[in-house]
Amino acid sequence: MIAPLSSFEIEALTLSLRVASAALLGVIVPAAALGWVLARKRFAGKWLVEAMINLPLVLPPVVVGLVLLTVFGARGPVGRALEAMFGVTLAFHWTGAAVAAAVMALPLVVRPLRLAFEAIDPHLEQAAATLGAPPWQVFVRVSLPLAMPGLVSGALLGFARAFGEFGATITFAGAISGETQTLPVAIYIALQRAGGEGAAFRLAILSIVISVVALFVTEAINRRLLERRR
Repeated sequence: MIAPLSSFEIEALTLSLRVASAALLGVIVPAAALGWVLARKRFAGKWLVEAMINLPLVLPPVVVGLVLLTVFGARGPVGRALEAMFGVTLAFHWTGAAVAAAVMALPLVVRPLRLAFEAIDPHLEQAAATLGAPPWQVFVRVSLPLAMPGLVSGALLGFARAFGEFGATITFAGAISGETQTLPVAIYIALQRAGGEGAAFRLAILSIVISVVALFVTEAINRRLLERRR
């Protein structure tokens, strides 16, 4: 019989949901813009932009965390500037965990959006522009609604990826209880303790259930949106 969740486990779950939500909110707008640009524009260095976006998919997450620590840490150029000008500290703070999760989730949000924008007939956007709609209105009122299945897929996949992020998080934000000890980090910490296998098992089940639910909801919403467009 599985024991109920302890306060330590509930804290880790709550923090993971908070970090993943913040990561998704921070990444969804730039991901939509990047997806549209990659789908519609041709420019020099486009391959480099694509490579940089997809780099977190192929790099070890620890490397991503090390880069973030070098740039946004207390001694990093951006980290020093943020602290001096705004008093903001990212490294070893829950906001740093959100930044790490957002970077790792970005490729999974951009790709479905790019494919969705590529599937839209460009003549629909051109017709709206011909009728006098400025570019931002064409994007908001025509392109984005038609790309909604890609947006939903990307958002939920990005949330699931951010929720399960470990390597970049522990490198950049550490494993501070109540601050940066997300669910994956808590599983790792539990496994390091004598008799912590039970807690690790319960947290692993939670992680699996939430990930499966995210994938299920993604598929269900996509089917509903596609049915409405037929």
